Amino acid sequence: MRCAESIGELSRCVRLKVGAIIVKDGNIISMGYNGTPKGFENACEFELETIDETTGDKNVVLKTKEEVLHAEANAITKAAKSTYSTEGASIYCTDSCCFGCAKLIVQAGIKKFYYKREYRDTSGLDLLRKAGIEVVRVEY
Repeated sequence: MRCAESIGELSRCVRLKVGAIIVKDGNIISMGYNGTPKGFENACEFELETIDETTGDKNVVLKTKEEVLHAEANAITKAAKSTYSTEGASIYCTDSCCFGCAKLIVQAGIKKFYYKREYRDTSGLDLLRKAGIEVVRVEY
């Protein structure tokens, strides 16, 4: 898990840095972090100015750009471009997965999902369990 955390630090995202590694037969076969696709500006968020309706105060909040890829998706697509198969592999991710990434994990044939921090929406974890994937929360 510490390796996934280190990979996550490479992310240029300000709000949340997420890292993922895929392990098979004791070897790291792929890794990824949340960020923009190749060829895009490497900035994950944009500033959105809002106005508080009660006070009239202006606030600036960071919003994630739609094109940002999640760490799990980055790791899976990198593995798909390599000679390694993810069938039967494990994935270690700093955060629990969203529903979209859970679908990719199922399709990639990954059998175990390890994570540290749980996201408020657990539908991704629910899908993994429904697909028979072992889900393990790592605490240290």
